[in-house]
Amino acid sequence: MAMNDPVSAALSAVMNAERRGKSDVHIKPYSKVVTKVLDILAEEHYVGSYEAVPDGRGGFLRLSLLGSINKCGAIKPRFILKTGDFERFERRFLPAQGFGLLVISTSKGMMVHSKAKELGIGGKLIAYCY
Repeated sequence: MAMNDPVSAALSAVMNAERRGKSDVHIKPYSKVVTKVLDILAEEHYVGSYEAVPDGRGGFLRLSLLGSINKCGAIKPRFILKTGDFERFERRFLPAQGFGLLVISTSKGMMVHSKAKELGIGGKLIAYCY
């Protein structure tokens, strides 16, 4: 099975485990981008902590779930977001104003769309969660 997008694979695994009511999920493969997205989701209290578990074949992440995700996913294609475009993409990917978050890769690192809006910088859309 060809895996071209580790972020999409990770968020699909999280979503499936969340729907089944599981308390934790194994994420494989993972990358720096996946761990950064999970850091942001943990900061915003959508998921719990995670740990890297070596298994001799590249390892996997064991992520604890809090049961607070309604929906999450990777955004493909990775749209470029200018400072004036925030509302348009919020309406497109989030169910209500002030509810949920968009993960954006900016020149200042990965962050939530509200922080990028505060700083007045754009970037590329990576994922959404609510």
